[in-house]
Amino acid sequence: MDFREERGHAYMLDDQTFTGRQQVVQQPGACLHCHASVYVPYMKLGQGHLMAGFERMNQMPFQEARQLVTHPVACIDCHDPETMQLRVTRPGFIEGMRALKAAQGVPDYNVNAKATRQEMRAFVCGQCHVEYYFRGPEKRLVYPWAKGVKVEEILAYYDETGVKDWTHAETGAPVLKAQHPEFELWNQGIHARSGVVCADCHMPYKRVGALKISDHHVRSPLLNINLACQTCHKWPEAELKVRAETIQERTFKLRNLAVDALVALIDDIQAARAAGATEAELAPARDFQRKAQFFVDFIEAENSMGFHAPQETARILAESIDFARRGQVGLRDRRPPRN
Repeated sequence: MDFREERGHAYMLDDQTFTGRQQVVQQPGACLHCHASVYVPYMKLGQGHLMAGFERMNQMPFQEARQLVTHPVACIDCHDPETMQLRVTRPGFIEGMRALKAAQGVPDYNVNAKATRQEMRAFVCGQCHVEYYFRGPEKRLVYPWAKGVKVEEILAYYDETGVKDWTHAETGAPVLKAQHPEFELWNQGIHARSGVVCADCHMPYKRVGALKISDHHVRSPLLNINLACQTCHKWPEAELKVRAETIQERTFKLRNLAVDALVALIDDIQAARAAGATEAELAPARDFQRKAQFFVDFIEAENSMGFHAPQETARILAESIDFARRGQVGLRDRRPPRN
């Protein structure tokens, strides 16, 4: 709602404060986890304990919590103020990575102690550019990575824990709203597998006098192809731009097909309800709607339009289409579809 233009991190606190969503729902203080510089406020609220402050601010009404923060993202959120070394300060990511590593057989993972410097150049961005949900009445911010970061692993976690964002008014399906899973999708792409991280493309190195620094004008690599892309890809700028845009155009077309299939399933469930289908007959189609909707929204909400992992994106959208069509077939036949 009320997204009007692409703006950088400097505007993220104001945009969250004045969004029209504040008039639609009572947003919690948990939103400030990623829309403000919260490390110092968390420490003050928690009397020196980061997690305690995090938990207290989560459950505050947004406008009350807003009085405790002043700045959008700041240096202290990603850098140790004494050494300037990269660090993770967001409790949601700290806990999410601990859960993910535990699922991979690595217990008690401490991201700030164990991650390499190159990993940290992705993790400081992954603190916020992720899928998440608010758990329970206390609005506990959780990154749903206990089974993994692939879309089906996140959905399996949601299914196991009974998470839903709302009940669809026309079909009665318990549906989910994906957020902005850039970190999760990037993890499935060729750049991640090659050790290329967020900062390499969105904050490429540049020379300032005799110094080599990361460009903190965080932006699309397509606005800075020379430094962001041609360090590794030795082709003309025009060629690289066309490659990226081709991926995005194909993704957009496939995304539209997936949305069309989802809407067709919703229409068919609505028609079946009106025709007197039983709850048992509708249950499989509703489950397929939940799957199809989450899969397509996973790509729609992610901000690279497929570029972060083109093959994984195509797989997710293809499976979304398949879920929707299987739901339609099940309704037509009035029998449980094949697993």
